[in-house]
Amino acid sequence: MSALALKGPYWVTVRQYRRTLWLTGALVVVILAAISGLRAWDASIPDSLTTEGIWVPANDSGYRALVWAMEYANVGMVLLPLLVGAFVAGPLVAREFESGTYKLSLTQSVSPAAWLRAKLTVTSAAALLTTLALTGVYLIGWNRVSGRAELQWADRGPYEATGTALVASVLAAVAVGALVGLLVRRTLVAMSATGLVMGVVLQVLGAYRWSFLPVKTITGPHGPTLWTPENGLVMDQGLLTSSGARFDESGCWDELNGTPGLDAMPDGGMKIFESCLTRHGATTQYIDYHPQSHFWPTQLIETGILLALAALAAFAAFRVLRARLP
Repeated sequence: MSALALKGPYWVTVRQYRRTLWLTGALVVVILAAISGLRAWDASIPDSLTTEGIWVPANDSGYRALVWAMEYANVGMVLLPLLVGAFVAGPLVAREFESGTYKLSLTQSVSPAAWLRAKLTVTSAAALLTTLALTGVYLIGWNRVSGRAELQWADRGPYEATGTALVASVLAAVAVGALVGLLVRRTLVAMSATGLVMGVVLQVLGAYRWSFLPVKTITGPHGPTLWTPENGLVMDQGLLTSSGARFDESGCWDELNGTPGLDAMPDGGMKIFESCLTRHGATTQYIDYHPQSHFWPTQLIETGILLALAALAAFAAFRVLRARLP
């Protein structure tokens, strides 16, 4: 056991932030108890089968409470990297320079690189274990409520919490936080700057993640509802002309809205709209979508981007440290 015990700057880092580590562990336990309790409450009354052959929750109060908790859990999982990055940038790194306490560590025969390496290693390990634990807790509730509005596989929150991208984003937040803390050296400013940087990174990835892979397209006759197969995420939909070109419906809507006496028409002018579509040969509808099978390839691409960012930020942090504390 002595060989496995933490030594030197690693022991100091754990000792220094032991309260934060205990608080984090206690928070995970509280969240686990809450989600597990809601699942047990929901399961206390078995689902009922309707005359249409659909299973519905009989314990409506317990199920609604679980859905409410999972919607808040979505927000927490999305914000987790920002919180980790802000902690690393502020209390873990910048405050050490702001207060001058880093000098004490460097007088104990510890090099600046070893000092920073210990902090990043301990923080990364704690953040990784916390993220995995929270993911496990999230899945306890997700297995029950998945498929509802705001709880689809591609929504913000479920997407992050059920794949590998969240782990990678947390590791990137640790590295970015260390870099910002070394550059800024002011606790509150470093925390704010790291939150801003990671917020921009996650926002950009969230906006463009569904551009990593090409969409699939299905077509059908205009009129009947065209359902997306494979539990797909709809990216675009509209009409096609007989030549296969995508048709802009705005011209027909403009023609409809410019027709006098529209309010007196019993069908609201839809015959005029349909006549316009027919004249332009727009008789086919299409849907561009991502099937659920695109989930893991997209996750792995995003994970690779975030891990590359983490590696670059960590490398830059050590270079900055070497330049300032040779």
